Amino acid sequence: MPSNPTLTVVLPTYNEKDSIAACITAFEAMPEVDEVLVVNNNAAAGTSEEVATTGAREVHEARQGYGAAIQRGLREARTDLIAVCEPDGTFDPTDLRKLLAFMPECGFVVGSRTVSEFIWDGANMGWFLKWGNWGVAKWVEALYNTTSLSDVGCTFRVMTRAHADHLLEHSTLDGSAYGLEMLLLTAKSGTKMVQVPVNYHPRVGESSVTGELRKTIPLGLEMFAMSGRMRFAHPKRVRRAQTSSSSASS
Repeated sequence: MPSNPTLTVVLPTYNEKDSIAACITAFEAMPEVDEVLVVNNNAAAGTSEEVATTGAREVHEARQGYGAAIQRGLREARTDLIAVCEPDGTFDPTDLRKLLAFMPECGFVVGSRTVSEFIWDGANMGWFLKWGNWGVAKWVEALYNTTSLSDVGCTFRVMTRAHADHLLEHSTLDGSAYGLEMLLLTAKSGTKMVQVPVNYHPRVGESSVTGELRKTIPLGLEMFAMSGRMRFAHPKRVRRAQTSSSSASS
């Protein structure tokens, strides 16, 4: 990696019209960031107009789903490092520096939202989400013999260009579970990975995934199943199973 690596921040957007401009502006103010790339995933009306008030580059991804948007962003980025974050107001852009501090030694650094001291009042991290994420994280840690993990759902991450290419080669999911697939593919690859606590704020607007318990519980159960499936199944069987799961997650 170069001594002064270039960095793109990828922001997938679907329902973040009211928060995205402030998020972009905060990242653009950081000297470490060379480009902010917004992936418009059939976003709410008015989102593009908000993005246009900033210096971000916007691309449109018609395939619906978090995974589809992130993969498009990884393909579009042309820098040494790529950060992924959600522009919904839950993350503090300056926490990017915490993640970047480990990049000289790691290929993939991911945040954790489950450390109590970093969870702000009003954040969507009740007991079920906190301990559910912790439980799946420890299941993954045991199955894959990974670094210490406490959160599988944190979407604030940084990776090298080489690791992004590896993920793109092996990715199968378009939907919400893609964040976990990224983590599991990293664990299977042997790439050095570490998890770092980040601040977690109240969301601007409502999440399309974790805003309702009836959506959160099935997603959590699928995460447990998917972790075991990827660890023990034959690679071709995993790919078929995950492709099927992708349709359900979208």
